[in-house]
Amino acid sequence: MPDAHQGDPRRRVPRTDAILADPLVAEAISRHGRDRVKQAVGTAQQQVRDGALTPDDVVNATLAALPLHRSSLTPVLNATGVVIHTNVGRAPLSTAAVEAIADAAGYVDVELDLETGQRSRRGRGLLAALLRRVPDAEAALVVNNGAAALVLATTALAAGKEVVVSRGEMVEIGDGFRLPDLIASTGARLREVGTTNRTTIADYEDALGTDTGCILKVHPSNFRVEGFTAQVPVEQLASLGPPVVHDIGSGLLSPDPLLPDEPDATTALRAGAAVVTASGDKLLGGPQAGILLGRADEVERIRRHPLARAVRADKLALAALEATVTGPPAPVTAYLHADPDQLRTRCERLAAATPPELNATIIQTHGVVGGGGAPGLTLPSWAVSLPEDCAARLRTQPRPVLARVDRGRCLVDLRCIPPDADHLVAEAISQLP
Repeated sequence: MPDAHQGDPRRRVPRTDAILADPLVAEAISRHGRDRVKQAVGTAQQQVRDGALTPDDVVNATLAALPLHRSSLTPVLNATGVVIHTNVGRAPLSTAAVEAIADAAGYVDVELDLETGQRSRRGRGLLAALLRRVPDAEAALVVNNGAAALVLATTALAAGKEVVVSRGEMVEIGDGFRLPDLIASTGARLREVGTTNRTTIADYEDALGTDTGCILKVHPSNFRVEGFTAQVPVEQLASLGPPVVHDIGSGLLSPDPLLPDEPDATTALRAGAAVVTASGDKLLGGPQAGILLGRADEVERIRRHPLARAVRADKLALAALEATVTGPPAPVTAYLHADPDQLRTRCERLAAATPPELNATIIQTHGVVGGGGAPGLTLPSWAVSLPEDCAARLRTQPRPVLARVDRGRCLVDLRCIPPDADHLVAEAISQLP
């Protein structure tokens, strides 16, 4: 008797080993791993048994069920005009930094001297590069983020003692983390001087004593106090005796005429700061890292503290930061200094390629530094203006475009879009109608 189920497509479900041998599926295994792909295969096979798929669709269904990227992080196109955007990863890495990460992904001589076969200073190439960029520093140290650099410095220099700081610099650095809480975690005691808007050299002098571990100066970063104000420059603080730790925040190694009010490491050290702490993933344009530069004795004291081991930077960050310091200008630098006329030309081309039903126009606008850098500074720019609801729809495209909403319009600012990616923004917009 013929099998009554012989024509049932569920009896023709491809075997798992046959599906896994398909060239496209085999490539997916190299990206996502065998177990993850097998799970997707099993789901597709069950859909065939349920009649939702044909046997010929199993491979395509398997591939469609796998994520486009190797992690849950989704690459986005930053069309907000905010250069250092914390919510999308702050500074985008340069090509050189990305290549350096790939080179460092395997075994590397991160703490090994290949000539002698002996252990060597971790990240020595990066440290030497930082000292070449900032000759006023006698020594350098790199840890895993800017807050860690500040905590490590104050722990090593003032644990069990007092950290003298102006009340006008008792800042919150983001996500609810406040300077008083960070310093308290080090075992040091905060000695607040002056007032929110005015602190004088006499305020510091009155607070100094045998219990003083260091004087801390913190750049306010993401806010400004204007009007009846006074603060003490590093030069005067350095004359008081205790070491001055200057947290400059955004990672500017030398002055930039575009950012006249942003402190930089070179100027702070020349003014007498014993130690400067900064972030690597903001104005410097590198990976998340904390940088300490300063006098050799103070930096060595910090390096030898037990906490330094807990906050050290990994080999990937060291490699990316070295490539950032030694290589061509990082994307952040190019975005900050973007030519407004060129931005307008690019916006005109984008608007011309936009479907007419979206009523695209170009408008003059401004970008900002972001990431707590240069508060109040605006960067002249241009944007393509679209209906407000386009912002949400652009975020859900296969390659999300992050625009901003202003006064009821969706603004697509190309400042932080590489010119060779303009077509990707145009393609995303073309899918909106």
